Amino acid sequence: MNNRFDNIFLVGLMGSGKTTVGKLLSKQLRRPFYDTDHEIVRRTGVTIPMIFEVEGEAGFRRREEQMLLQLTQQEGIVLATGGGAVLSATNREQLKQRGTVIYLRGTIDELWQRTRHDRNRPLLQTQNPKASLRDLYAQRDPLYREIADLVIDTGRQNVHSLVNYLVQCLTAKATQAVDRR
Repeated sequence: MNNRFDNIFLVGLMGSGKTTVGKLLSKQLRRPFYDTDHEIVRRTGVTIPMIFEVEGEAGFRRREEQMLLQLTQQEGIVLATGGGAVLSATNREQLKQRGTVIYLRGTIDELWQRTRHDRNRPLLQTQNPKASLRDLYAQRDPLYREIADLVIDTGRQNVHSLVNYLVQCLTAKATQAVDRR
């Protein structure tokens, strides 16, 4: 079966649960899991904050685009993207064409609670990190929605319940695709 539903791509802001949900989803679906940020760190041997410090955000975004291009060419994977991956029109096109895109959406307060103590978030190392998060949400939410096949509010629900719900949605979507052939 070779169709765009074979790959599952998770998008959303930092703290939305892309990595956590992605790992559980891949386990349940018996598919390989990748995280673009983790792959960048693994292949470069340095942290994302270090890449930001040395190359700036633009340098990091170039690396992210190259990594996403490589990973989206695989088949049958679950991929957690970096929160800013959608800033690139090329990335948005790759994600939309090569898999089912799931937008994990949280409220500003939920995302803040999950990220406020994390020092590995270069874009939140500002005078007012919650305001920065609010600005990122305003900028990126329309881009996530633009490419999403499914929008899931993460809320306070149990991550296992969320993953089970996603599996049901994906199964229904795959069944619909087969029925249309």
